[in-house]
Order: sequence, then C-alpha cells, then structure tokens
Amino acid sequence: MDYRRTDPEFAERFEHFAFDEVVNEEGQQLDDVTRNIAILAALLGCQGIDEFKLALVRALDLGLSPVAAKEIIYQAVDYLGIGRVLPFLDAANDILIKRGVKLPLEGQATTTMEDRLQRGAETQAEIFGEGMKDAWKNGHINRWLAANCFGDYYTRTGLTLAEREMITFCFLAAQGGCEPQLTAHAGGNMNLGNDKDFLIRVVSQCLPYIGYPRSLNAIACINKAAESRQQND
Repeated sequence: MDYRRTDPEFAERFEHFAFDEVVNEEGQQLDDVTRNIAILAALLGCQGIDEFKLALVRALDLGLSPVAAKEIIYQAVDYLGIGRVLPFLDAANDILIKRGVKLPLEGQATTTMEDRLQRGAETQAEIFGEGMKDAWKNGHINRWLAANCFGDYYTRTGLTLAEREMITFCFLAAQGGCEPQLTAHAGGNMNLGNDKDFLIRVVSQCLPYIGYPRSLNAIACINKAAESRQQND
C-alpha cells in the first residue's frame, strides 16, 4: 500500500517523525546498526510483523548482517514464545532468500548439550552478578532459564553479549506488562556498559514503533534500575 497516495497527511507526519526527527534528535542518536537492531527487536516485541518486513530490508541495506538479523529472531523465542516469533522467522527467511542469501547461515552455537547449563549459569552471573551462578538450582524453570535462554542463545556468536542484553530489554519494553523483568534487565544492561543514557536513546529510537505509553514505562524502569545501582554503590 502506498500511504503517501492514500494517506498523504499521515505519511508526511509519520515519516518526518520516525525517519528524521527521532533519528536526528540531538543527544538521542544511535549508529545505524545499533538503532536497527533495537528497532527489529522492538517490532518483534510488539508483534509488528508488517513493519518488521519493511524495517528488516532497511536494516540490511544499512549494514546489518543476515547473521545478526537471525540472532535477534532466535533470541526472541525465549521472551515471546515460538507462537509469536515463527511468523517473523518465516518473513526473514523469505526476505533473505529473495536477496540471494544462502540458507542456512553459518552456525553460531558455542555450547553443547553437555555444557549448556554450566555456560548459561556463567553467563547469567556475568550479566547479573555472582549471586546468579546457582540460581538454576531453584526449580526446573530456573534450570531451563539458565540452560535454554542463556546457555542456548546468549552464548551464541553473531551479536555481542551487550547487544543481546539490549535486545532483551527491547523485547520486554515493546510487549509491555513485564516491568519487573524490564527493570532487572535495565540493570543487567548497565552491568555490561549499556548505561542509563544509552538505554534512553534506545527507547527514543524505538518510540515510533511501540508508542508513548510503553516508551514512558520503559524509561521509568531505566530510572528505577539506575536509582537502585546508586543506592548499592
């Protein structure tokens, strides 16, 4: 649909806001690749499949690698569930094939079925502190979280650990209703060097795609995590 033809006033204002005003706001800018990683993760989180297809093409044109694009989608499964992620995987595969990308892409796994739990627990501790190293012992869901979420996905190459924690923040912010987890992952981001100002820039760049209520909630969670860090310092 050509919205510039069917809805010219809307198209003029939305395109100006999303692609000029937000992108170029002083103090809120991100490099092209980081911005597009965040936007794609946010679109997964809010289930914006049609915009995701457009955004993925723009992201690839601006330098995002097919590997990074796939890694965003894979990691989303742990935060959104396969029921919500499968259409995005199908869409990405269709787009990549049409662009001449040979699938499957090169493997990015660094764990085995034997060491995924140990490596996952170590990764949790790296993000959230040594107190998380034995958290997997607190029931089967915690064990799955360590082995599957962190051991199967966070340990993969294709994205840095800081980028992986950023996209988790975007998944949670965009889907809403996950404020306790969002606050925790805002803190995890800060532990990896994604500081308060950076996270606010991420939210700012995602705002056109997820709206004001969820963006304002995300900023409140960032502020809460930052205040907690100050109190603990």
